[in-house]
Amino acid sequence: MDDLTIPTPNATTEMPVGKQWHAELTLAFSHRSTGTYLSHRLHQGPLVVQKTLHPEGPAVCHAVIVHPPGGVAGGDVLRLNVTLHPHARALLTTPGAGKWYKAHGGQATQQLRFALAQGSMLEWLPQENILFNAAQVAFQAEISLAHDAKLAMWDIVCLGRQAQQEVWASGHYALQQRISRAGQWIWHERAMMRADDGLRASVIGLAQAPVFGTFLVCAGRVPEEMLAACRAIEVVGAKVGITALPEVLAIRYVGAASQQARNYFEQCWQLLRPWYDERDAQRPRIWNT
Repeated sequence: MDDLTIPTPNATTEMPVGKQWHAELTLAFSHRSTGTYLSHRLHQGPLVVQKTLHPEGPAVCHAVIVHPPGGVAGGDVLRLNVTLHPHARALLTTPGAGKWYKAHGGQATQQLRFALAQGSMLEWLPQENILFNAAQVAFQAEISLAHDAKLAMWDIVCLGRQAQQEVWASGHYALQQRISRAGQWIWHERAMMRADDGLRASVIGLAQAPVFGTFLVCAGRVPEEMLAACRAIEVVGAKVGITALPEVLAIRYVGAASQQARNYFEQCWQLLRPWYDERDAQRPRIWNT
C-alpha cells in the first residue's frame, strides 16, 4: 500500500461522446524539503485544476477543482484520480456548488479514486451537490490509505434547487464509497434512493428534509475531548449525529439548508484538524468569494 503509482486515465476516453462529456483529471502531490507541490497533472475533457495555492505556508498545497461547463447532464462522467506520495499534504475543494441536471434518460456519474502513501494527508472538501428535479446521479469513491495516512472528506447533497423552491419529484441518487487502510476495508457505504422512496418521508430517514451530508475523518481514534466538543455544537432545526469508530469518525447532517450543513461541517473541521494534522484549519480562499 505504501508503494503507490499515479492512477492513469483510460486512454480510450474522448470528449464529448455524442452530447455527453466524459472528463478525467489525474493529479499527484509530492513532498520535498520546502513543502508539498503538485508534481503531476493530466486532464482529458472539462475537468481541470487551474492553479495551486499555499495560503497556510508550504506544508499544505491547496487546489481548486474546476468543471468549466458548470453543470453535469445525464450520461456525463467525471473522474478524479489523486495520488499523494509520502508525507505530502493537500486540500482539494471546488469553486461552487455542483449542479446535476435533469437526466434525459441517462445517469450522470462522479468517480473518485484516491491513493494516499505513508505519512500523507488529503482533505477533499467540495461545496454541495445540487440534484435538479429528474436528475439521476451516482457518486462512487474508492480510496486507499497507507497505514498512517490521514483523510478528511465531506459530501453534501441538496435534493432540488432550494432557491427556486424546486421539488425533487423524480430521479435517483446512488452512492458507493469504500475506504481501505493497508489493504483492509475500514469503511464501505452503499445507498440507493429514488425520489418516490418512503425513506424520504420516514422519521428514520430524511423526514422530508431536502439536504443531507456526511463528513468522514480517517485518522485513528479521536480524542474524547474533541469528540465532546463536536457533539456540543448546536444546530437548530436539523438532525446531526456523530459516530466514532476505531478507524473512522462519521459526522452526519440532515436538514433544510446546504449552507447550514457546510457551516456545521466546517465548525467540526476547525475543531478536528489540530488533532489529525497538528495545525489549525485554514479556510480555502475560494470559500470567501
